[in-house]
Amino acid sequence: MTEFHIGDIIHMKKQHPCGSNTWEILRVGADFRLKCTGCQHQVMMKRTLVEKNLKGITTKE
Repeated sequence: MTEFHIGDIIHMKKQHPCGSNTWEILRVGADFRLKCTGCQHQVMMKRTLVEKNLKGITTKE
């Protein structure tokens, strides 16, 4: 299981309609709150869906 932290930037397989495929993690748990780095739109997404569509993680230092 992948370890996620608040503030990490994740790269998803599919793009958001604004064209960005990077998201910032705002909340971690059974559901994630993600903020699109392109248009700042926030969404709630199930952990299983995030893990399935994850392409890569950039940790916040």
